[in-house]
Amino acid sequence: MADKPTSVDAYLADQPPAERAVLQQIRATIHRAVPDTGEKISYAIPAATIDGRVFIFFAGWKAHVSVYPVPEGDAAFEKTIEPYNSGRGTLKFPLGEPIPYDLIAQVAVRLAERARNS
Repeated sequence: MADKPTSVDAYLADQPPAERAVLQQIRATIHRAVPDTGEKISYAIPAATIDGRVFIFFAGWKAHVSVYPVPEGDAAFEKTIEPYNSGRGTLKFPLGEPIPYDLIAQVAVRLAERARNS
């Protein structure tokens, strides 16, 4: 079993090239959408933080990348995330298909707002 990564950079370095490229773009998308966020490894996957508290996770898998958790939203937002919502608080984005980075940015903003208000 591989050692658990100790940083987001280490996690990304361990990913196959295709997954790594997508995850690096997700990472950049989150930081652009929610400036001044930190990051760390939590539950052995990358997480973005606000004031040290995790508000969003992302991870690479064999056939997809995931973003966690799924924020609540209005009917239009729910319809937009529906194709990616795999239940259990996970959005799955299949590798080999276009990744909706704008949607991931919206998810990050919603989760950040929730974190700041809790």
